[in-house]
Amino acid sequence: MVSRAPLVLAAALASVSFIPHAALAAPDTLAADVEALLDKSYAEDGPGAAVVVTENGEVIYSGGQGVANLETGAQVTPDTVFRFASITKQFAAAVILQLADEGELSLDDPLSKFLPDYPGAGKEVTVRHLLNHTSGIQSYTGIPGWMGEVNTQKAFTTAELIAEFSDQPMEFQPGSNFNYNNSGYVLIGAIIEAVTGKTWDQAIVDRISAPLGLTTIASFEDEASVPNMAIGYSVRGEDGAFRLSQKVHAQVPHAAGALRGNVLDMASWANALHSGKVLSQTSYTAMNSPTVLPDGTDIDYGYGMGQSDVRGAKAFGHSGGVFGFSTDSVYLPEHDVFVAVFANSDAPQTSPGMVMNRIAAMAIENPYPEFSQVEVDMAAVEPLLGVYQINGEDTRQFFARDGKFYTLRSGGSESEVFPAGGNRFFYGPNSLTWMQIEAEEGGQLVMQMHQNGAEKAELAKYVGPMPEIADITVSETVLARYVGTYESPAVGKLVIAPREGGGITGKLGGQPALVLRPESETEFNVQGVSAKIVFTVDNDIVTKLTIEQGGQSIDLTPMTETD
Repeated sequence: MVSRAPLVLAAALASVSFIPHAALAAPDTLAADVEALLDKSYAEDGPGAAVVVTENGEVIYSGGQGVANLETGAQVTPDTVFRFASITKQFAAAVILQLADEGELSLDDPLSKFLPDYPGAGKEVTVRHLLNHTSGIQSYTGIPGWMGEVNTQKAFTTAELIAEFSDQPMEFQPGSNFNYNNSGYVLIGAIIEAVTGKTWDQAIVDRISAPLGLTTIASFEDEASVPNMAIGYSVRGEDGAFRLSQKVHAQVPHAAGALRGNVLDMASWANALHSGKVLSQTSYTAMNSPTVLPDGTDIDYGYGMGQSDVRGAKAFGHSGGVFGFSTDSVYLPEHDVFVAVFANSDAPQTSPGMVMNRIAAMAIENPYPEFSQVEVDMAAVEPLLGVYQINGEDTRQFFARDGKFYTLRSGGSESEVFPAGGNRFFYGPNSLTWMQIEAEEGGQLVMQMHQNGAEKAELAKYVGPMPEIADITVSETVLARYVGTYESPAVGKLVIAPREGGGITGKLGGQPALVLRPESETEFNVQGVSAKIVFTVDNDIVTKLTIEQGGQSIDLTPMTETD
């Protein structure tokens, strides 16, 4: 299943190289740095994470922090087994590409060749569309209300699971757009079964796990009997304590997310894949190439692999999130470095992706800067506040309110920033993004924004002071209408509550309650987070709450007293 940025609220094309690279970070130094990072990222007595780092195919660090089983006290180690979640997709994609290399199928074969009874326009979807999320088929994990435990604990057959979404309307014409889609990989699993005559997971074991000696990589359907299997936890309840996660049978995530394994086997898999032992060079390149839409737009996703960079170094990999587990992994081809971080919580203290990126940067001896909040004189920062022009259309506002600092990009929501000294500001311990404001020759202020810790900054120039912002007041009668609990299978429960002194707050799961500041009677910014909440009202009754964040919109429905 896909890992999404939570509302706090919640991988790059390269040719394979067979030439060993020069040694990077010294193992002893790297180990000390990684362990210091893990100490800060995961508590010793709570759900934790396992880590592996390889260079030139050799493990140069492996370790763990935290507890794999809160009941027994078993510690997380590199041998701890985790649910892979959406990292599964690269294994399923690799089997499809192997079958294509063997001439058993073509990536341009229509779905109807393998599932002749698939209804409607979906039967014209190709294997390629399924691999790169351009099919337009509705993702079953996004069907409102579907991801409740009544469904997730069922042992669906492949055909039964497909029937849950096959009658849904198409989202767009196949191949015309991109939308990350778990249904697509259930269908990839079905194609594997149709071609091989085996279950999708057995085909992965027979074709990948067994030949490569990856003894822990298989479906998590048998996890109750797997040695060193971690227990998955979620934050539930007002106390913020970890509880057992929602039940999910392996047949629900299917080929989209149902594998399990440890970080050591994951590293062995990555070494085999990236050293040419799994796919032909043509298929390997296609797997890690961007998807190009008909309008020329490049999407940083190939076949079960996403593209990114770490401190300017090309990178590709995949993250994952499923009930009780969060995972991430990345390969840097220019350095032949691989890092995986697996956590046994779907609401971990620190995201595996954050830890993974920091470790990968350490391994290539180009660490991300780290910041600590410092006290500043508000009057000294005052000259820096105002509106900055990013390009011909977008601006970013930098302003202060109630003794705190915020930025707001046009079309987005405000985010709190913290002073780090030297006109530098950062977005908190769970973000790599930071900015610095300097004066050019001539005195014009320039905001240098390092998105996700990028070395190359996005520049924005000061164009004027903050505009006067009307103080929007929403009546207590209207606010009282919004108070209650809302839920969605995508994010869980969101509680809207009255705020002492007036106004309302929003609290998602075990996260802190955040102040909601009105933009209008129905639209509210989430203070300190780049997110917005919009209430839909019909005849004075709230029918829907929508979270808007990062270009995504997630609808939640009001819970009744009987829910």
